[in-house]
Amino acid sequence: MGEAIVDALDLMGLVTAVLGILVPVGAALYEFVLFGRKRLGYRVQMDTPVTDELHSDLAGPLQQLKIDDRDLDQPSVVLMRIENAGSAAIHSDDYASLPGDLIGLRVSFPERRVCGVAVTEFHDDDNHLRHCFGPDSGLGVGDGVIQLPKAPLNQGNHYKVLAVLEREPGAPQRSEPPKPRVEGGIIGGVRRRRDHGRVQQTESNTTGLSRRWSIALFIFVFVVSVTQLGLALNEDGAAAPLDCAEGELTLVGSTAFEPVLTEAAESYRDHCPDATIEVATEGSEEGWARLDEAAGTDMLAFSDGPKAERYTSLLPTPVALILFTLIADPDVGVEDLSLNQVRQIWGGEIDTWDADALDGAALAIRTVSRESDSGTQRAFADRVLGGWEPGDSSADCLDDDADQGRINCRVDSTGDMVNTVAQLDGAIGYAELGAAMARDDVRTIAINGQPADLDAADAGAYPFWATEYAYSYGELTPDSLAASFLRFLTEQIGEDIIRFHGHRPCDDMVNEVLCQPTLTAGPTP
Repeated sequence: MGEAIVDALDLMGLVTAVLGILVPVGAALYEFVLFGRKRLGYRVQMDTPVTDELHSDLAGPLQQLKIDDRDLDQPSVVLMRIENAGSAAIHSDDYASLPGDLIGLRVSFPERRVCGVAVTEFHDDDNHLRHCFGPDSGLGVGDGVIQLPKAPLNQGNHYKVLAVLEREPGAPQRSEPPKPRVEGGIIGGVRRRRDHGRVQQTESNTTGLSRRWSIALFIFVFVVSVTQLGLALNEDGAAAPLDCAEGELTLVGSTAFEPVLTEAAESYRDHCPDATIEVATEGSEEGWARLDEAAGTDMLAFSDGPKAERYTSLLPTPVALILFTLIADPDVGVEDLSLNQVRQIWGGEIDTWDADALDGAALAIRTVSRESDSGTQRAFADRVLGGWEPGDSSADCLDDDADQGRINCRVDSTGDMVNTVAQLDGAIGYAELGAAMARDDVRTIAINGQPADLDAADAGAYPFWATEYAYSYGELTPDSLAASFLRFLTEQIGEDIIRFHGHRPCDDMVNEVLCQPTLTAGPTP
């Protein structure tokens, strides 16, 4: 009798496992092979009014938004992405319009009219796609509506459209404008009863399955998962424990990574209440020294970049690609610096913001640096300054103690850096991107025309980044709290926290072992 029950349970487990595979595969075949082979979609990536910005002292060209020599009425800027969201190529003759009609899509904006339009980006800078938007392509504006040509799009290809709009006379005032209307369709495209091949909004990643069937599929997968869990519990006699550990753990090291560690520690404690985790970051070098002295498994040290060679017992785990940015007093009047200009500023060759090379405000430059034991400082010295370390000339960034041609002082932490730059006239420093973006009393400065951006860093266009490492003293035992927290940080929940704070988990990198950008262009002027 017992063997029969076991056999029945084994058969039930096999059936549920097979169904758990066949149903998603069948849904995928239905969606991407039978149903959605040809699908043209769009996303609204930006729709923002610029009325308030026109009155800003820094508005610049925005104040020139005019049509027929008059100012636009409540202007707004829209950025749309038109994309092939299906599994087959879309050709020019696939558009549902007459053969002699050059226009494939028309985009209108209720209560607003289009004043100007430009195609701003092509998939992978695709030259064949670029040629489809020439003078006689059909691209233009007619009666306040965007007119787009019958552009052929290979699977996954896209282009972006930038438009300037104004409010229609008599249109009501709204805090949020109505959604755009995209007119056009694809022959042989999506054929749901409600769609009939029309262009679909893909921003919400909707699929061809209806909401009812999507919910039904979710319930089915949930039931299968619960059934498999019940079978596993019956087979093993007890539920497999969550990856929780108890005890005490201290996180030391990088102040730039402190926001991530604080949130991750709180989230871990929510899942595992028997764990006590303290965040005590004082800088990367200080973190290595504390961990090396403690010589135990109840501590992890985090650093922006690799450890010093003398800490031979510390073992690294790459965690994330972390971005930094230059920050400055908002009144300096400069938004972009070349690498060579940054080096001249920290080297004392440029000591005022209104120098010919910068053309900024009439303020003396005060450079603020981190202490030499900071991982952020090492990243700045290596990736931006080209390998040299600036000397100190002031204890407080107010008085020049060393007559070096510019005032330079040092601070202990990321928070101290942002506060110091915010309080000093003409100050410039650098900080982790999230800490800088959280403040409105400092401005971020682009490098070589490129603001801090993960994709730009990954492409080698932005130089100021570092690999964030977690260090342990020797090998961690798998059941230790340190090992459990490190797994938590480098898996789904921890990676979501890392992404939220503007960094990129190493698992998202092409080479997750090195955890470095695909193209690591060196810091050249």
